[in-house]
Amino acid sequence: MDSSVHKFYPIHGFDSREYLETYLTSKPDMIFGDDSIKFPMEWLHRAFSEGHIKGDLLIDVSAGSFIHHLYTASGYFKQILVLKCSEQCIMELNKWINTRTGAFDWSHVMEYIKCTEENSEQCQDKHMSLKMAITKIMKCDIDNENLTDLEVLPPADCVISTLMLDYISKDQDDYLSNFRKFVKLLKPEGHLILFGLLNTTYMVVGQDKVHMFRYDEKFARKVLTDEGFVIDHCAVQKRTAVSDLTDYEAVIFITAHRE
Repeated sequence: MDSSVHKFYPIHGFDSREYLETYLTSKPDMIFGDDSIKFPMEWLHRAFSEGHIKGDLLIDVSAGSFIHHLYTASGYFKQILVLKCSEQCIMELNKWINTRTGAFDWSHVMEYIKCTEENSEQCQDKHMSLKMAITKIMKCDIDNENLTDLEVLPPADCVISTLMLDYISKDQDDYLSNFRKFVKLLKPEGHLILFGLLNTTYMVVGQDKVHMFRYDEKFARKVLTDEGFVIDHCAVQKRTAVSDLTDYEAVIFITAHRE
């Protein structure tokens, strides 16, 4: 499908709260939980628990204003720095961090990290641990070679990106160019974690149909290996949700490190 008929995230953005309410809420009629929450969080837990991915700094460059993928990560890094290309996303995250009225409720993700087996106080500790780990939320510009423009960030032990490359890339060359910008944030021996949607062309957010770059597992693997990464984990799960809000065929989770 021609991306020109859709909204393009870097230019038009989308309603970040509407995205949360559609794809990540705890509402009974929300059908994307297995794909958008359970699958990445299970694999994140598996990857982090091996003990290889840890350190001082994690940089998150993800689309939207979601943070569920960072709950597990907060136990393995001293600091988390979050980059967002939308002011609305930054405002939404700051609402949650500062426990303001109307902030999105992420308590339902505790089910996916087995917090239901613990008491409510321990669950609250997990929320506070993540809030304390997120030391900065910054605006980034994906059109710049340096995503944070004139501000130079310390190299990260790990960069994690959820769906951002899918939203901001128009074609294969664009994806590769964006990928290279992201990995510039890494230490030479750093780890990379990617979560994306395979063979998709759009996602509906509110009244907008938003462009998604279509790619398959073979392409995702090739980009990593061609750029000098060793793939540690690559998991693909066929789509479980039945909906015309988006046309992805599967979800993919990848962890990799540089040689």
